[in-house]
This record gives sequence, structure tokens and C-alpha cells, in this order.
Amino acid sequence: MDLTRWFRADLSASPEGGWRRQRFVTRARTLFYARLAFLFIGLGILAIPRWAASFGAQSPVAFGVYFAMIAYSVACYLVVERGPLGKALTFFTLCLDLLVLVYMISFSGGLKSPVLPTQVVYTIFFALLFPNPLSILPPLLTLPIVAKIDTEIPGRVLELEDVFLLIWYSAVNFIVVYVIVYLNEREESQHNQIVSLEKELGHLAVMEERARLSREIHDGLGASLSSLIIQSEYLHTLAKEPELKNEIRELKEVAEESIDELRRSISMMRDDFELVPALEDYCANFGQRTGIQVEFRMTGRLPRLDGELLLAAFRVLQESLTNVRKHAQAKRVEVALSHLEGRLRLSVQDDGRGFDFQGTLKGHYGLTNMRERARHYGGEVTIQSAQGQGCQVVFEIPTHKSPTDTSPPAPRAAEGRDAEPT
Repeated sequence: MDLTRWFRADLSASPEGGWRRQRFVTRARTLFYARLAFLFIGLGILAIPRWAASFGAQSPVAFGVYFAMIAYSVACYLVVERGPLGKALTFFTLCLDLLVLVYMISFSGGLKSPVLPTQVVYTIFFALLFPNPLSILPPLLTLPIVAKIDTEIPGRVLELEDVFLLIWYSAVNFIVVYVIVYLNEREESQHNQIVSLEKELGHLAVMEERARLSREIHDGLGASLSSLIIQSEYLHTLAKEPELKNEIRELKEVAEESIDELRRSISMMRDDFELVPALEDYCANFGQRTGIQVEFRMTGRLPRLDGELLLAAFRVLQESLTNVRKHAQAKRVEVALSHLEGRLRLSVQDDGRGFDFQGTLKGHYGLTNMRERARHYGGEVTIQSAQGQGCQVVFEIPTHKSPTDTSPPAPRAAEGRDAEPT
């Protein structure tokens, strides 16, 4: 990976990117405090004449370089949290530090300079901040550059002892880089494991809470609805008037629909909701209760999809069949579900009386809810209808996209019953 891409890797909005950014910021601030210590020593070099003479810091240029180092150290501290900019500036100023260090080492004795061990410190800084082969190259090149300068200065000769020092410091540099990179990889691996375990624990906690709630709902509300169905059946046997019998029968049907809805909700909470069986069962129950012939067919193979998306498709079928029962006066309904080329398509077509649809959904709250559900998942709802020609509702969404919003579409309350589909 090249250095530019490494700088830009900090832009990632993922939890991993955030953790790496925070780690870099912490280490960069540590570098700032280390620089303050070096600058304090540098002040002593500038202030004491004999030290200044030893390191070639007697000219006004040395003071200019010193104050420039203070300026860019403070600048790095201020922009260190600015993503790639902070990284790039930190890397560039570290390279400037190395240039000053090479000058001081070369002037004060080359490979025998007492300042030479500082080069190892900068190798540590580079390895901690930029654990990348290309980014660690500048501090590693410091030693051969110093050795080359030694050979160019009159009166200096590269002796056997100098060669040993060059090999020794090179070995120390490579050991330091290897240890830091190894520990860095271990740290990242352990962090990834911890994040993965946290996600699994969070998922298990959610599933456990869903299971608890589903048990409570089933044992509480489910039992109450079952009792209501049994009592309505008993009342139906006692009732004599036809009107009362019809009301009791409708009460029983509403209770049965409610308990079916409850079972679907529990299935969703337990993460075992299956769309195709749910659609088939609902179509069959709808046909039995209304006397309308409902034909269901499936085309293609349905992949594993998000539970909310599956529920959205089921709600569209519910709303469509409710409209057919209330307004269409239909005898036959065709329900077709297909999944082809990454798109889920649900079509509900009846042979009822239809209505003049002009493209506007104003006042049709149920149809508006369908469209909002589709848009929530990046899809669309199309409606085709005309007087005496039935109605077709097509709900189509891509199955490879995330929802466009994190909140589900809010249902709209209908204000009374319309003469046309809601």
C-alpha cells in the first residue's frame, strides 16, 4: 500500500477507522511532548557557547531553525485530529527533525557522535505512528547518509570501529521496527477480536430480550385472544338473532386475525420469519374468510433478506387485500412474488370494479403507506387501475441496498372510509 493511500485510510467512518484515528492521535501527542523535551535540550545547546560550538549552532541560522521547529511542533499538535492532514504534517515534520538530527550527528563526530542514539528514538516514533514499510524508510536511511557524510569530510576515515557501529545501530533499528510492527499487529488483532465479541454479545443480548418479550406476549396477550375466540364461539351457539350472530362471527374473525398477527410478530422477534409461507397462509386464510379466490405463485429463489424488508412486503399484501375486500367487489385475486436480478417484486391484481387512478395518492392513506415503505428501501410502488378493469398494485425493491433512512415509515391514520381504495 502506498503512503498516500495510507494517509487517506484515516477517513474511514467504520469503528475500525475510528479506533485507528484515536490511536494515532494519542501517539502523535506523545511525540509532541517528546519534542518539547528535545527542544528544551536544544535551548541549552544554543545558550551554552561550548555546546553550540560542538554542534555547529553558533550562527543565526541555528536560532531560525530552532524557532521553526517550535512552530511546526505546535502546528502538528493543533491539526493532529484532522485526519490525513494531521498524518501528512506529522510525517513531513518528522522528516525535518531527521534533517536537523543528521546535521548535528555529522557535525559532532559522525558515527562516533553522542547524539547518534537519538536516531533510534526517531525510528521508534516512525514505527509507532506509521507502521508501513515505506514510511519507516526515512529513519533507516539516516545511518548510511551519516556514514557517507563521514567519508566526505576531510580528516575523517571510516574505520573498522565505525563499520561495527553502523552494523550495530542498523541491527538495533531493524529489531525495533520488527518488535513494534509485530506488537502493532497483535494489538490490532486483539482489538478486532474484542470488537467481534462485543458485537456477538450485543446480538445475543438482543436475541435474548426478544425471546423474553415474545414469551411474555405469547403467554399474556396470546392467551387472552385465545380465550376471546373460545368465548365468542360459545356466545355464537347461544345467540338467536341473525344480526347478533353476525356480529359475534365478525368479532371472532377479528380475534383470529389478531392472533395470526401476534404469531407473525413473535416470529419476527425470534428472527425466524419466512415471507413465502406467511404470504401463502395469509392468502389462504383471506380466501376462506371472504370467499374471494386468491391464487399465489412464486418465481425465483428468495435469498436471506433483512426481516424488516420481508415484513414491509407482507404489509403491502395485507393492505392490498384489505382494499380488495372493502372496495373492489372482486371475485378473484392473483398474488405473484418474484426475486430476479436482485429485485424483490410483489404484484397483487384483482378483477374488481377498479377506480380512476390519476397518479395522485392524496387521501389514499393505505396506498401512501405502501409507497413510503418502498421508498424507505430504495424501491417503488406502481398502481394501475381503471373503472371496470380491476386494479394492480406492484411493490418492487432492490434486495442489495440498505434502507435510505434508519427509521421506519410512520403509518398514517385514515380519516373514515373512502369510496376508493385507501
